Amino acid sequence: MARYTGPRLRIVRRLGTRLPGLTRKLADKRPYPPGQHGQGRQRFSEFKKQLYEKQKIRYNYGLSESQLRNLFKEAQASRDPAGIALLRMLEQRLDNIVFRLGIAPTIPAARQLVVHGHIMIDGHKVDRPSFRVKAGMEISVRPKSRKSTYIAESVGAPSLSVPGYLSFDAKTFTGKMEALPTREDVPFGVEEQLVVEYYSPRL
Repeated sequence: MARYTGPRLRIVRRLGTRLPGLTRKLADKRPYPPGQHGQGRQRFSEFKKQLYEKQKIRYNYGLSESQLRNLFKEAQASRDPAGIALLRMLEQRLDNIVFRLGIAPTIPAARQLVVHGHIMIDGHKVDRPSFRVKAGMEISVRPKSRKSTYIAESVGAPSLSVPGYLSFDAKTFTGKMEALPTREDVPFGVEEQLVVEYYSPRL
């Protein structure tokens, strides 16, 4: 399944929660699922609950189904609980870090900056959005790109406040991962155990 490129607010309305990595828009005016029966009573089976929690993660971080499945397999092999390990690895992705530092307004926008070579790790250009940033690494905007109006506007009005595991100097467009992200650093509501229950019998 390919990465989603359709209407983003539609996804927020369907899943019933804010997804800051996907879009800045809120579903305040129509806080119910889209479609003819959106305002009716929603029935949730156990499978649907698990599916929706998995979809929250997939859409917020902008992953394809195969990417998320492979990350979950890696999380299962870690020493930590699979759900916690999965969220930590997602928060460590370079495109997410660029977004959480306020350099881009959303994760899709951050991914574009990374792919186009605007982001550096410890002074070296990295153009892979899935690059996993580790504690102690420095993330910066390439010197030639710091004059970009788009980047400056995003830094001046970030979507979210910088989380505790990161630090950022807006004057130099430089950030640092001070520690590994924790469960509390995830900026939207998700029940990771339901994601574990969704994938476990399917792998």
